[in-house]
Amino acid sequence: MKLKTIAIDDEPLALRLVSDYVRKTPFLDLAGSFENPLEAVDFLSKQTADLIFVDIQMPDLTGIEFTRSLDNPPKIIFTTAYSKYAIEGYKLNAIDYLLKPFSYEEFLKAANKAHKQIELEANVSPTIEANNQFLFLKSEYKLRRINFNEILYIEGLKDYIKVYTTDEDKPVLSLNSIKSIEQKLPENKFMRVHRSFIVNLDKIEVIERSRIIFGKVYIPVSDQYKDKFQEYLDKNYL
Repeated sequence: MKLKTIAIDDEPLALRLVSDYVRKTPFLDLAGSFENPLEAVDFLSKQTADLIFVDIQMPDLTGIEFTRSLDNPPKIIFTTAYSKYAIEGYKLNAIDYLLKPFSYEEFLKAANKAHKQIELEANVSPTIEANNQFLFLKSEYKLRRINFNEILYIEGLKDYIKVYTTDEDKPVLSLNSIKSIEQKLPENKFMRVHRSFIVNLDKIEVIERSRIIFGKVYIPVSDQYKDKFQEYLDKNYL
């Protein structure tokens, strides 16, 4: 099993060393190397990776900030010249922490650790299947079961989402992105109609002037999603 790997370091020599180490390792496949972490963010918005070697101390975006910015981060191995960041790195569930300058032996040991963990998860994951009826959402230090058929709509608020349901007076607030929950919802039941809103198609009863009405709440259908929503209407319009 080869791991699709990227390397990020603002120091060209350090980046070249890690990239060479990746190429030298039989079970790693170098998919990209970046001096600017923002370029890596763009790469990951279009492609996936299994493993990332990322420097921590970088000018535009630190390795810690970069990792926190990812909705579903792959396995991370931090590389840095400063040991003071080790604890912070492990808080983010990093596989390992390589202190510069490190040898190929140290690199290989960390890469092997990542390889074993990814293989273990790959062997376990087929026995656990996602369902199309509910998900568990972390809210107020608890895991709340949210049934899909009870969701009216979901509102995104930068770092948080609000899930409005039929059986709750107040929305369920959770530290998540609207993009991450969108990926968990059944596509035939839910639709993104705005940068900040996802609606349950089965719960729509009134539409007025490109706005979906839930009681006193008017949810706009933005231009970006209008064609897809219109296609849904055309298929269900008399």
